[in-house]
Amino acid sequence: MTKRVLRIGVMAPGSRIEPVAAEKVKDAAVALYGDEAPDIFFHPQCFLCDGHFAGDDSTRRQALVEIANDPAFDALWFAKGGYGSCRLLDGLAGELSPAAREKTYLGYSDAGSILASLYGEGFTRLAHGPMPADINREGGGKAVERALRYIVDQDTASLEGSLAPRESMVAFNITILSQLLGTPFQPDLAGHVLMLEEVSEYMYRIDRALFHITSNPEIRRVAGIRLGRCSDIPANDPDFVRSEEEVVKHWCAASGIAYLGRADIGHDIENKVVPFGPFGSG
Repeated sequence: MTKRVLRIGVMAPGSRIEPVAAEKVKDAAVALYGDEAPDIFFHPQCFLCDGHFAGDDSTRRQALVEIANDPAFDALWFAKGGYGSCRLLDGLAGELSPAAREKTYLGYSDAGSILASLYGEGFTRLAHGPMPADINREGGGKAVERALRYIVDQDTASLEGSLAPRESMVAFNITILSQLLGTPFQPDLAGHVLMLEEVSEYMYRIDRALFHITSNPEIRRVAGIRLGRCSDIPANDPDFVRSEEEVVKHWCAASGIAYLGRADIGHDIENKVVPFGPFGSG
């Protein structure tokens, strides 16, 4: 009996991805799985250009809905971060069919806006993890392989190492989560271990965003915070002096949130997968 080939649909909620990157991802899947490689469909929208965005808001949203609602796809893999996901959220949940709830969604960075919105709507197969655009990083094939092994095999070796049975987890970019707080798209994270990471932000902005996050009454109901990597932090004048871990410890202490240590996530090829919700819930 021939094994069914898993189908993965890719759309770009923010910035575009280059066609050559899409081909590299497909080649990586074949190298990993051979004849049983998943069928990875890059929606044509991924390659459009409308200023900063991979097509205008309507086009990007339509691509997302098309893949999400198509039962032929087993997963929706966000192509790239950048900026633009939040522009697709208003009314999005009302356009999604029951079939949209049956597939896996994987991405991070700016795509966290969509993951947060869907989590608030009760979607259960969401995860923070590598995206196709990571193939462009030096050694990025490692990240893409990790994502594929998670989507195709539910490989536990792809997961962030601190995940524990009976604990609920989520992971977000610091700036993205901060911007979602107080909006209709802020999910209920009570009792969750909240993992946070950042890239290319000044330390004072990280500090300010963590003030905002930890001051939110709903966020103060989390089980604790783990800090992922904060990379490519620009030099500040004057020097901020304090590190990202010192900053998160400060705001955890000030807000009464437990600081649980580091998390193996970030904008790099070592970024591990964090499924949303209770670990081991499927």
